[in-house]
Amino acid sequence: MFRQLFSALTSENTINLAFEDLTQMLRDGAWMFDRANEVLHSTVPADEVRQPLYERDRSINELERSIRRKVLRHLTVNPGHDVAICLALMSVAKDAERIGDYCKNVFEVGHFYREGFHVTKYQEPLDRIAAQVAEMFGMVIKSAHKSDEASARKALALAREVRPHCDRLIEELFRDEDRVEFHEAVAYSLLARHYKRVAAHLANIATAALGRLEDLDFYSDEDESEA
Repeated sequence: MFRQLFSALTSENTINLAFEDLTQMLRDGAWMFDRANEVLHSTVPADEVRQPLYERDRSINELERSIRRKVLRHLTVNPGHDVAICLALMSVAKDAERIGDYCKNVFEVGHFYREGFHVTKYQEPLDRIAAQVAEMFGMVIKSAHKSDEASARKALALAREVRPHCDRLIEELFRDEDRVEFHEAVAYSLLARHYKRVAAHLANIATAALGRLEDLDFYSDEDESEA
């Protein structure tokens, strides 16, 4: 819907290119998320991943600047036209940029925390959450690239599961502070927080893909109308 709104308002190739930039940002973010979790589970060495991961993050940052330039160019050529939607595109580009930052944070937990994960009560739920967030990436990429509203709704439904689950895990960690080693509890809480934020930013992009621009940055964990 978001992309269709643009198509209805403008035939500018610049805007189409901006959407391609956004799609590439999300693909890069998905790659970073997968690599960061591989490091977390020690399936690939951190030293092997670090440079390409940080290069991918720099690419995401440059794509965000590219979107800004394209949107500003469009508004300069067409003053007063499509302002709300252009601002929304810039807003979701910022979401995609922040996703890259949180993927780096997940990588850093895997890189710097060397004590291992031993508490099944927290490890298994966090692994499931990571898998759900990885699934969200595919849905949001499809919704942004092809204006697939069904994929956007599925992503929002997953986000409604992930975010409160992360909050509950953090709350439980406080109650278990005497039963979980401090350094391990810190690692679990950081991962829960980072996964939650990635899911939240993906949900914001999915909200835009549905054309609900007024709901940007006001995402609720409660069930929302999909009308």
